[in-house]
Parts: sequence; structure tokens; C-alpha cells
Amino acid sequence: MSHHTYKKIEIIGTSTLSIEDAINNAIGQAAGTVRGLSWFEVVETRGTIGEGHVTHWQVTVKIGFTID
Repeated sequence: MSHHTYKKIEIIGTSTLSIEDAINNAIGQAAGTVRGLSWFEVVETRGTIGEGHVTHWQVTVKIGFTID
């Protein structure tokens, strides 16, 4: 059995469309610079309201990845 060592980073993804899109934006951006992404957890969700509806989502995610 192999052993892995992980590191976690915390980033914020944003979207005007949805929470899921904000998560995907955060992960997509991280994937461009960090190797070995393995998992994520949503730790905070917030947004802005305009004219009685959500206009912008912000989602804080912790992303885990393996380190060499």
C-alpha cells in the first residue's frame, strides 16, 4: 500500500450564474497552476443581492492535492 501526503489550499471562486459554476471556476483556475488535485470541500458560500435576487455568487473552497 502506498502512502500519500496532501496539502490544502483555500481559494474563492465566483460566478454570476450559480454556486456550482463558482466552484468549477475555482477548481479550473487552481488546476492551471497546481498538480495532483484530488478533492475539495465548500467551507463558505455568500453572494450579493440586487433588485431582489442573487446577482453574484462567491464560494470559498479548500482544495486538497498530493505533494511529491
